[in-house]
Amino acid sequence: MDLHFVRRGTGRPLLLVHGIGGSWRSWNTIIDALAAERDVIAVDLPGHGETPQLEGENSIATLADAVTGFLTQHDLLGIDAVGSSMGARLVLELARRGGVLGAVVSLDPGGFWQGWQIPFFYHSVDVSVKLVKALQPVMPALAGSAVGRTVLLPQFSARPWAVDAQQAIDEMYTFAHSPAFDELLDQLAHGEVQKPAPQGSIPGPLIIGWGRQDRVCLPSQSKLALEKFPDARLYWFEHCGHFPQWDQPAEATRLILAVTSRQPFTDESIALSKSEEAAPALPKAAVVGAALALLAGGIWLLSSRRKRGR
Repeated sequence: MDLHFVRRGTGRPLLLVHGIGGSWRSWNTIIDALAAERDVIAVDLPGHGETPQLEGENSIATLADAVTGFLTQHDLLGIDAVGSSMGARLVLELARRGGVLGAVVSLDPGGFWQGWQIPFFYHSVDVSVKLVKALQPVMPALAGSAVGRTVLLPQFSARPWAVDAQQAIDEMYTFAHSPAFDELLDQLAHGEVQKPAPQGSIPGPLIIGWGRQDRVCLPSQSKLALEKFPDARLYWFEHCGHFPQWDQPAEATRLILAVTSRQPFTDESIALSKSEEAAPALPKAAVVGAALALLAGGIWLLSSRRKRGR
């Protein structure tokens, strides 16, 4: 099947692969900066955005097959790639298969949880998405407010109030409207575990980036990711949650361009001095009040829907 995609810029091609419930718009915070130097191709995965759902199983394996088919169809095999969350797991799997991708940047990949971390991931994301679905009638107003974003996005961002408002609105919409979301969430938590790539089997540059404050894919999971992908180099994003492209867009852009240019770099040169302006803090009382209001509203909406369904 073909995938819906957008293409911007000129230069060496660069593939962007979003996470579960996202779309190509998940990259809006950095796509223009990347397109200033690269020919950027941002796809909608099957069951996301404007790409229809796969017939049959939706899993990491079948999504990887679909992306490989897309790259083959468009004569893009060997393209450099960046993935986020589930998309980060996808680009690791494609790198493991060999012959599909060139340089790879994997940002906070899912699938390296163990033990209690599995139900923690599954149930926390499941509850969050159910609430997002219930709140869709008022979501633009909530996600458009700094206080609303602080309440909605703390699992995904270290500075949720600073996330771009339109970015949050778009992401909350696609989370609620992806027909493949529930199956893929179950597959990520309970499906086939990620197969390892033996040392020396991945010839191209491979970087795994991780946010120090990631509350979806916990930072401790980076140890297993490196055990399974020993050719990878780990890069830490400070003051950053699950999406570096949201919390540290300039730093994420520098890392992606450095890796895919295949030039030596140091972590310090990517992080610079950390002098990028910190987002202003929100009053605690406002955050607590908004959280209680959001929780009450979500419970009321869920209750109303259950009653109508009887």
